[in-house]
Formats: sequence, structure tokens, C-alpha cells
Amino acid sequence: MSRWQYFLRRVVLAVPVVFFAMSLVFLVIRAGPRDPVAAALGQNQNPEIAHRMRVQMGIINPDGTPVPLWEQYIDFMTDLVTLSLGQTWVINRGASVLDLIIARAPITIWLGFWSVLIALLIGIPLGFYAGLRPNTFPDYFASFGGIVWRAMPNFWLAIILSSVLVSSEGLTEDLIGVPLSWSDFLIETDVIGTASLANLGDPVSLIAAVKWILPPAIVLGSASMGNEMRIGRTAVLETINSAYVETARAKGLGRRVIVWKHVFRNALIPLVPVISSEAFVLIGGSVLVETVFAINGLGKLTFDAVKQGDLALAGGLLFVFAIFLQIVNIVQDLLYTLIDPRIGYDQS
Repeated sequence: MSRWQYFLRRVVLAVPVVFFAMSLVFLVIRAGPRDPVAAALGQNQNPEIAHRMRVQMGIINPDGTPVPLWEQYIDFMTDLVTLSLGQTWVINRGASVLDLIIARAPITIWLGFWSVLIALLIGIPLGFYAGLRPNTFPDYFASFGGIVWRAMPNFWLAIILSSVLVSSEGLTEDLIGVPLSWSDFLIETDVIGTASLANLGDPVSLIAAVKWILPPAIVLGSASMGNEMRIGRTAVLETINSAYVETARAKGLGRRVIVWKHVFRNALIPLVPVISSEAFVLIGGSVLVETVFAINGLGKLTFDAVKQGDLALAGGLLFVFAIFLQIVNIVQDLLYTLIDPRIGYDQS
């Protein structure tokens, strides 16, 4: 089986998984206890307007008779396949769900990029460094740091960090004699962040966008950083004591060649699922982190949609997340074959 055949097979197998996930979402949205019309209009709703909204949502027919649930399900799935996600019911009522997702996606992508980058550039090197120097002070220090970062809840760390940064001007002036204020970036995130992202080619805007996203990215990447550090250390210890490394030493290969050619490459194999699983952490963690830091990305949009009962918007967001997670799983399988040539595409 060629690489492209394997890729195509994985895409085909991902389709029923997405449909099953969205079937569960449909049951929660349409058969759940929350009335979308009551969420949109409130308790004191006009009967004519409520009737019109239910017709637009496909809940009832124009004559007032209820639309069968199976027919609603077919319409729901057809809209997903054609990317006709409909309009929001509560948040920005009447706006296109797809347009709203596209507008908020760059902010979450920017946050996810830096949180993954921070986790990779800190967690993996620390883990490998600790694994190459077992039972030393750097090893103990890195291991303790990984446990602490892994144990701290994202929402708690986000609240503490945002509180510290609000008063950062006074703190940095006392410590280093230079007032560095983050409060404007934390308070006016929507204006400053969106404007900076729109013009990343400008060095000033790039620095502003990085400064704006760095605190939430550190919070979001903290758990992944601790995981990568601990698993990277364990992988290096297992690899460096393996038989083929001992054979390489017996052949007279230098330490640098052994470490870079044999140890690091094989130690990356168990890290692949950890790195790819960060996508799951990003989706769940971004909801909390974006809410605490008032970042208007997809995470905060999901929180607002669920909280305010905008079920059409919540369904569209969950559809996008389901597709994203399937893409991550496919990329993870492909990375396995690139890092470890022993893994093939055969079904055996």
C-alpha cells in the first residue's frame, strides 16, 4: 500500500467517525431539554415571532405541525456536508455561523501556534537533557518542574498570571527598573490583538501580537510542556540503554553521533502521540484560557454559545472541531511512518 493510498483510506475511515459524533451533537441540540427559541427570545416571547423562528429552525412546519426528528436529522446532516451551517440564534442573531467561525479562527490558530511552539521548545529539550544526565541536579530540577507544570490547572494558572500581569508595570519597575505594562493588552485584547494579527508583516504589529498572545500561550502550553518533558526523559533513558546503542558504542562511534543519530530519533517516537494530543488539549483548554483572558477566539465563542443556548452556533463549532481532530489523527499516523521507517502501510 502506497503512502497516498494509506492517506486516502484514513480519510475515508474518518468520515463515519465525524458523522457519528455529529449525530450525538444533533441529539443534544434537537432532542435536549434546552429550548432554542426561549434562549433567543427570553421567557416573555411574542408568539408570532416564536412561531416564525421555529419554522426557520426547521422545528415545525408553517401550519404548526412538528417536523419529524428523522427529517430534522437529514436536513442537519445535509447542511453539514454542504457547509451550510446556518445562522446564529442568539449571538449576533442572523449572522452566518461559518462567517463567524472564519472571523474568530485566526485568533485561536495564533494562540495554538505559540502554545505548541512553547511546549515543544521547552518541554522536549528539557526532557532530553534530563534523560542524558540521569540522577543529577538538572535531572531532578527538570523532573520537578515538569510535575509542577503538569499539576497546575489551566484555569487557575490563567487567573494568577492575568492578575500578576495587570500589575506588571509596578512589579517590573521594582525588579529591573523598567516599567513593562501588559495591562493594555489584557484589557483591550479584541482591538489590539485583531489589529496586530491583521498586519503581521509589520514588525511593530508582530511584536504586539506576540506580546498579546504570549501569556495565554504559556498557560495553554504548560500541561503539554510537562507531559513532553517527562515522556521525553523516559524515552531517552530507555533508548540510551538499548542494545543497538550498546552496539554503536562497541563499534567506536562517538557520543555526539550516538545521541543525534540513534537516541534522539528513536526517543521522538513515543512523543508523537503526546504532541498530536495537544490538539485535544488546545480545544478544551482554549475555552477556559480565552474566557479568562477575554480573547475572542473559537474557545470563548464556544463557551458563549453553550452558555447562552445558541445551539446552531455550538453545533457548527463542534463540527469544525470534529474535523480538526480527525485531521490531527491522520497526521499523527503519517508522522509515525516518517520518524520510524520500520512502520509500514501494510494492514498486516
